[in-house]
Amino acid sequence: MNLLEGKVAIITGATRGIGKGILETFVANGAKVAFTYASSAEVAKAIEKEFEGVKGYQSDAGDFDAAQELVNQVLEDFGQIDIVINNAGITKDNLLMRMSHEDWQKVIQVNLDSAFNLTKAVLRPMLKQRKGSIINMSSIVGITGNAGQANYAASKAGLIGFSKSVAQELGSRNIRCNVVAPGFIETEMTAKLDEKVVDEWRNSIPLKRGGTPEDIANACLFLGSDLSSYVTGQVISVDGGMHM
Repeated sequence: MNLLEGKVAIITGATRGIGKGILETFVANGAKVAFTYASSAEVAKAIEKEFEGVKGYQSDAGDFDAAQELVNQVLEDFGQIDIVINNAGITKDNLLMRMSHEDWQKVIQVNLDSAFNLTKAVLRPMLKQRKGSIINMSSIVGITGNAGQANYAASKAGLIGFSKSVAQELGSRNIRCNVVAPGFIETEMTAKLDEKVVDEWRNSIPLKRGGTPEDIANACLFLGSDLSSYVTGQVISVDGGMHM
């Protein structure tokens, strides 16, 4: 079932992990995808060759002008933008007393400012077509907080408040804005962690497993498709029951 047939999506940070999982699911459901990457040019080219109707753009998520340029280029290449997934994000973990101002600012810039930048840039074409779905990738940490991640938690909590406000502003124009909050998702990054630590995390989750990029992608598929046409301003936690 091609739930996204005829739709064009922008996915930021889609060369690996959750972003790539979303890209794969969207393509499998008929979408054309414009994806961004920071520096992985070779990986981006490989993805373009692997999937039909997919094009990569090197773009700085935290740069306001770059976001506008990205949207202009995607409109030129694809003709429309129906879905935006603000997925690009970084961590620079440390206890607050040891956290530098630079590490605070960088995480806020990439994780939170980037969502403002791209959402702002895409508003005009979405308002013109009177439809659109904006999906912001938060985290369970944005709901619960986490020691050693004050900057990351603040950025992800900020996305929730931002998304609810956008949903209220744009609902009358049939533009929806929702949040996906992943829990412990097993990716290339978590594969490098100590197996005992990972097992402890798995055992603390009610479903007794870590999530997969596909789990997150399926939530985004629902929110990007017409199945969720009456859903906006919501936070969907995809965390195996970590937070109830």
